[in-house]
Amino acid sequence: MSETLANIGEFGLIRRIKDLLNEVGVKAPRVTTGIGDDTAAFLPSPGYELLVTCDAIVEGRHFLPQHITAIDLGRRAMTLNISDIGAMGGSPLYALISLGLKAETLVGDVEALYRGFVAELNPFEAAIIGGNLTKSEGGLFIDITLIGQVEEGRAVKRSTARPGDAILVTGYPGRAAAGLQLLLRAGPGEDLRENPLVRAYNRPSHRAWEGRAIARTGCATAMIDTSDGFLGDLGHICEESRVGAELHKERLPIDADLRKAALTLDLDPYTLVLHDSDDYELIITCAPKDVGRIRDAVARAAKGVAVTEVGQITDRAGHITMFLPDGSSHSMRASGWDHFKGTVS
Repeated sequence: MSETLANIGEFGLIRRIKDLLNEVGVKAPRVTTGIGDDTAAFLPSPGYELLVTCDAIVEGRHFLPQHITAIDLGRRAMTLNISDIGAMGGSPLYALISLGLKAETLVGDVEALYRGFVAELNPFEAAIIGGNLTKSEGGLFIDITLIGQVEEGRAVKRSTARPGDAILVTGYPGRAAAGLQLLLRAGPGEDLRENPLVRAYNRPSHRAWEGRAIARTGCATAMIDTSDGFLGDLGHICEESRVGAELHKERLPIDADLRKAALTLDLDPYTLVLHDSDDYELIITCAPKDVGRIRDAVARAAKGVAVTEVGQITDRAGHITMFLPDGSSHSMRASGWDHFKGTVS
């Protein structure tokens, strides 16, 4: 019979987690107090700024438990946070993880979650140094606080875009949005986990390596990840930088998988690219003369990651205009995900 949390209890689970992290995690050299005390403690690195982010995901709201494995869920949850650190040009250092678990949760599933967390942290030599466990009467929730660092003066903000800047985007936004729609429309017993778009939703990729490389060029004027959807996050840049944007529809990157899924779903592929999304691509702004340097930096950091120029920043604060292939244009409202309202425009 498989062990549950009711069998081993909270402190038994903590011992299991400590043993697992000692086995598969990395040793953090600047940590002076780790798991097992009231708080963790570490020494900051001279010449670096600390970055701190947190993100929570809730069963049924941010993931569909019947369509995702525990290890992929762990990777997904950690990727969300790593993406935020990467969008500032930084690297992750330490994670604190709070879990809300049901008593009947299998111990093996919790261990698989942690293997997923570690799989995303280990490439950065980043470590889990603490957290919290509580009983949940509802679904599973995961709350991660991630601490990172960036070279002093190198952090790239969303509030510093300038009129005349080029707007760039990495990869192919919209893939995860299409994957979610495929899952929501799946038939009983239909297993879509190996569909490439479903994989993009269940286990998205972060762009932290690329973000760090971009920051080190000193060329990016602003940067943000697309966790709220391309238009929503471009809107954040426009709002915080007090600028506007012009986009060219024919330049928006759409890959073959997304076009095929859009036909299956009877959806406009551009809607998938622009609106609700669980992609973690980067929107970057820079002077037009620096576009090549940004592309070169991304190419050095990660092979095969596209960087597409899709428009330019304007001085019309708050206005986003879409230009169509026939030369006409229309205004667009920044729209993205709001946890309490849903999609907002």
